[in-house]
Amino acid sequence: MLIRRSTRPAYARVQPRYPRFTAEAADPSGATPAPEREPSPLEPATLDATRQAEARRYARQRQTLSLISLCLTAALVTIFLFTGLNFWLRDALAFVPAWSPAWGWQPARIGAYALALLLISIVLSLPLDYYSGYILPRRYGLSTQTPAAWARDELKGTALSLVFEIVAVVAVYALLAVSPGLWWLWAGLGMLVFTVLLANLAPILLLPLFYKLTPLPDNDVKRRALALAERARTRVRGIYAMKMSEKTTAANAMVIGLGNTRRIVIGDTLLDHYTPDEIEVVVAHELGHQVHRDIPKLIGMQTIATLGGLFIASLALDAILSADSRYFGLADPATLPLLAVALGIFGLVTMPLVNGVSRWIEAQADIYALETTGKTDAFISAMTRLANQNLAELEPAPWIEFLLYNHPSIGKRLAMGQEYAAKQAAGAAARP
Repeated sequence: MLIRRSTRPAYARVQPRYPRFTAEAADPSGATPAPEREPSPLEPATLDATRQAEARRYARQRQTLSLISLCLTAALVTIFLFTGLNFWLRDALAFVPAWSPAWGWQPARIGAYALALLLISIVLSLPLDYYSGYILPRRYGLSTQTPAAWARDELKGTALSLVFEIVAVVAVYALLAVSPGLWWLWAGLGMLVFTVLLANLAPILLLPLFYKLTPLPDNDVKRRALALAERARTRVRGIYAMKMSEKTTAANAMVIGLGNTRRIVIGDTLLDHYTPDEIEVVVAHELGHQVHRDIPKLIGMQTIATLGGLFIASLALDAILSADSRYFGLADPATLPLLAVALGIFGLVTMPLVNGVSRWIEAQADIYALETTGKTDAFISAMTRLANQNLAELEPAPWIEFLLYNHPSIGKRLAMGQEYAAKQAAGAAARP
C-alpha cells in the first residue's frame, strides 16, 4: 500500500518476497531477554518452554503493533479524503512546474505529491517503527544492532523505497492519463516486469547493501549444498554466508535470484549453531522451491492479485470522479489517496488467500526436504532450534495463522516431520 510504512526490516521492504525456511510466519515473538548463549549444535534440540512463553508474548505485541500501524494508515487516509487535505496539498504544490509531456500527465507535480504524502506517513510512523523494529527485538534478544546501525539500515531502506514508490506512482499516473480505460492492465504488467527485474538484481545490488556476503569456504556444508543443487537440477552462481549476526540472533537461509544471479545464501547464525545435517535439510527446503518453480508461481500469483486490485481501484476511481467535480480527472494528484485506500482494502481482503497459497507452497518444500534427504531427525531438530532461536510461536490461534501466516506454524511443521518419521519407521519394519 502506497502510504503505509512497514515495520519489517529495511531490506525486506525493497525486495520481492522469496520463500524462506524461517520458523516464523506472521510475527512470532516474546518479552524477556534471550538466553545468555545460543544452543550448541552438539546439544540435543528440545523445545524451550521459557522461550515459547516469550514467543507468545512477543507475537501478541507484534500483532498489536501491526494493528496500530494499520489504524494509523487508515486514519491518515481518512483525514486526507474527508477533510479535503488531498485537494489542499494538490493546490499547495501548484508552484511545482506543470510540465506535461502527455495530456493530463504532470510528472513533476505527481512526484512531489507522492513524496509529500510518503514523508508525512514516514514521520507519523517513525516512533512506531523504532519501537517495533528496534526496541522490541532488543528486549527479546533478537536484535544485535546499535541504534545507529538500525537507523542506517532504516535510512537506506526508506531511501530505496521512496525511489521505487515515487517512480511507480509517476508511471501509473502516466498510464491514467494516456490510457484511462486500460491503465490498470498496463500497470499490472509493468509491475510484473519490475518484479522479475528486481528478483534478478536483488542478490547483487540490494542484499549487499544490508548484509555482508562472503563465499562459503570449501567445507562439508558447501559440498552438501552443491550436491543438493545438482540433484535439484538447479544451477547456482555460488554459495554464500550472510553476516546476519551483526543484526540479529535469528537464523535463516534462502535461494535468491533468478537465472544467472541465483545463489544459495546461508546466515552465519545458522552455520554457527546447527549441525551439518540440519543445515542440509534447510538448504533442501530452499531448493525445493526451485524444483517446484515456486518463485514463478508466487510472482504470477502476485501479478494476478495486483491486476485484481488495480481493476477494483479503476472502478472505484471512475465512480468517485463522476460524483465529485473537485477532481480534475484520473491523473489528478489528489486521487492518490483514493488509489491507495482502494488497493489497501483489496490487499487486506485477499491476504488470507495469498497467505494460504504460500503456506501450501512452504509445506510442499518441507516434504521435498524430507524426501530428498531422508533425514527426518535433522528436520525435526532444525525446526525445534528455529522455534527457540527465532522465537516462533508453536501453536498460534487458528484464525491468526489463517489471516497472517505465510508459513505453516512451527507446530504443524514439527508434526509433519514426526508423521513422516513414523511412516519411515513403519516402512522399515515392514521390510523383510
